[in-house]
Amino acid sequence: MDRRITTRGIIYKNGKIFAQKLKRGEGTAAFWCTPGGGLDQHESLHDGLVREMIEETGVSPEIGKLLYVQQYRDDKGREYLEFFYHITNVGDYETIDLASTTHGEIEVAEYGFVDPTKEVALPEFLQSVDIAKDIEAGQVQEFNYL
Repeated sequence: MDRRITTRGIIYKNGKIFAQKLKRGEGTAAFWCTPGGGLDQHESLHDGLVREMIEETGVSPEIGKLLYVQQYRDDKGREYLEFFYHITNVGDYETIDLASTTHGEIEVAEYGFVDPTKEVALPEFLQSVDIAKDIEAGQVQEFNYL
């Protein structure tokens, strides 16, 4: 089985999440996504999230609670298992200098705080969950699209 494990950060402020539009080939993705990415071999979820977020934003995340787990299969049949953590140092993401990152200028076309109910934000569950309530509740929600 071909499975990729990813870890992502949820940075929440006043009804909005910090998200980015990634560069895809010769264009920009038509959707927003949370920062993060795939784990390296033998890398822990937390270590992978710290590495990915520093690569993309230049900011070291303060990792809070696990909020969501999503399992899905892409259009090529590869399975993904994603872990979404609350990032608590929100203010550090107000201004990002992509030039100071190792991957930001290469991978990120645009970033900012967006309302996931008004923008196309992936994964889709972010468009319908109550993130503030989920942060307070401390109970992990699972989404399975296999």
